[in-house]
Amino acid sequence: MTKAAEIPDLRPNPAILLGAGAALALVSAAFLAWPVAIASTVLGTLMIAGADVDARTYLLPNAVTFGATLVGIAAAPLLDPLDPWLAVGSATARAVGCAMALALLRSSYARIRRQEGLGFGDVKLAAAVGAWLPLDVIPLCFALAAIAALVSVVIAQLRGRAIERATRLPFGAFLCPSLWLVFYASALPG
Repeated sequence: MTKAAEIPDLRPNPAILLGAGAALALVSAAFLAWPVAIASTVLGTLMIAGADVDARTYLLPNAVTFGATLVGIAAAPLLDPLDPWLAVGSATARAVGCAMALALLRSSYARIRRQEGLGFGDVKLAAAVGAWLPLDVIPLCFALAAIAALVSVVIAQLRGRAIERATRLPFGAFLCPSLWLVFYASALPG
């Protein structure tokens, strides 16, 4: 087996990225003010890439996780222009706090069950969740992702797929769209 065959392809499908990204851009431009619409489009495109890659490989590319976190922190002053420095500080603190919370959950689960339950990519993606979302909707984002994952498991089981305790699930494929959806919904005017 060659070395190239061992390394999974972490590039998103261009057709999915372009088609879904264009749809998100249209929805964002139609209902959000221009700086928020641009931020929504960038976040949405990164999350489409992350969900696509994680669904295929069970890996979240650093370009997506770190990129989304950095862009979220950089976009904070545009999203809260009244106090841009406080917005950057708050986004950074939320990013660190979310990543630390998921890292604690990851290590606790591994210690109790003696096996990995969450990947480190999910921890890095949690930082992006914190960077983009207000504190009060962060739990909603994780709940939405968990419910979507659970529904996916139930549907797979109903279709006859054997689901066991050790069955792998690409949680990032659910957390990525949840992040964009919660950001979009919380950014809607009114």
